[in-house]
Amino acid sequence: MMDYLLRKVSTCPSKYIRIPVIAIAAAAAGGSGLLYANSKHRDSDTRISLSFRAESLHESLLLPWRTPLDLTQHSWHFDFVGNLPLFSSRISPVPSGDIKNENPGVVGESPKPSCGCLGRDTIANAAARVGPAVVNLSVPKGFYGITTGKSIGSGTIIDSNGTILTCAHVVVDFQDMRDSSKGKVDVTLQDGRTFEGTVVNADLHSDIAIVKIKSKTPLPTAKLGSSSKLRPGDWVVAMGCPLSLQNTVTAGIVSCVDRKSSDLGLGGMRREYLQTDCAINMGNSGGPLINVDGEVVGVNIMKVLAADGLSFAVPIDSIAKIMEHFKRSGRVIRPWLGLKMIDLNEMIITQLKERDPKFPNVKEGVLVPMVTPGSPADRAGFHPGDVVIKFDGKPVRSIKEIIEIMGDRVGKPLEVVLKRPNDVVVNLTVIPEEANPDM
Repeated sequence: MMDYLLRKVSTCPSKYIRIPVIAIAAAAAGGSGLLYANSKHRDSDTRISLSFRAESLHESLLLPWRTPLDLTQHSWHFDFVGNLPLFSSRISPVPSGDIKNENPGVVGESPKPSCGCLGRDTIANAAARVGPAVVNLSVPKGFYGITTGKSIGSGTIIDSNGTILTCAHVVVDFQDMRDSSKGKVDVTLQDGRTFEGTVVNADLHSDIAIVKIKSKTPLPTAKLGSSSKLRPGDWVVAMGCPLSLQNTVTAGIVSCVDRKSSDLGLGGMRREYLQTDCAINMGNSGGPLINVDGEVVGVNIMKVLAADGLSFAVPIDSIAKIMEHFKRSGRVIRPWLGLKMIDLNEMIITQLKERDPKFPNVKEGVLVPMVTPGSPADRAGFHPGDVVIKFDGKPVRSIKEIIEIMGDRVGKPLEVVLKRPNDVVVNLTVIPEEANPDM
């Protein structure tokens, strides 16, 4: 048994090859035996050497796209330096063995690891909580009554009344959205039940839509979480029906919590997305992005075709506001000022003052680099180079704060305080207009 895998803990010469810990697992998988390392001192370096005959690993480690190599006549040694935890969490260490699991083996009901770690079943349990509420959507496409194909996507049932959250581009025709907003959608649940759904609301700008189904039997639902609690590096799970393959689950991490639409080269009004490295494909659109607690934190919307690991989702906090608009007025009302704005921070302000000593003495605010001619802001007297320091009587530090203050206040005057070069303070009154939904 041990002919193929020899264990040894020692101080090894530096000539040995250093590889990541994951390679230990791969090597152990190819033979038999255990790998063990120990260090009496926490700060001391632990060196581990792993020696084995290569023929035992040939078949288990050979990748299908690699050309087979002649490994039978060589021995390999690996040198690992430093403390080597088998798993580390960004919150706290792996729990010790005396922590009891009160509900072992119950899918979807297992307690969270008491230390906040990502456990063996964490992702599986999160997916099990939401999975039954994830649906497959199919919409026939065509013209003059002739079906030319179908649009496929995913959605999530978010309440017992049959409300399904999905993407607008899955269920409506962008070229004629107003006429197709009451269209029919074929809905298939994970348990095999099928329904005819109706598109009740759709917003072109955010690409979010609401579909309703009616059922005489209880429907599974998913719980909505909060996207504002996410941080880069947090684990997330993408669920949906890519290429109509139902019950598909992929996992990854949050790469960015506020990727701006302008960063992606998307025109129109400002939008922010969650960027993840979860694998999504055609048919994932509209499916949920969930956290490790099994809560929906976003709706998967798009990916970069020319790259791997670049996927984007609409944050659930933004969707909650959109749904409030749907309930209140049946559509999303967005005020428009006609300003291009940039958030200021200490480093940007210092750089701008180095370039132009006349730049206003401010510690925070929002810079206006451009004003759209004929816009409400232009008529109110905004100039390029203005720094907004107060909006509707409240100090502002970011564009997001200005948007939140405006809400849906179209046609209502807002008082603005701004600074200009040489610290000239100006008070303006601007009256927002409703944004063109096609912007």
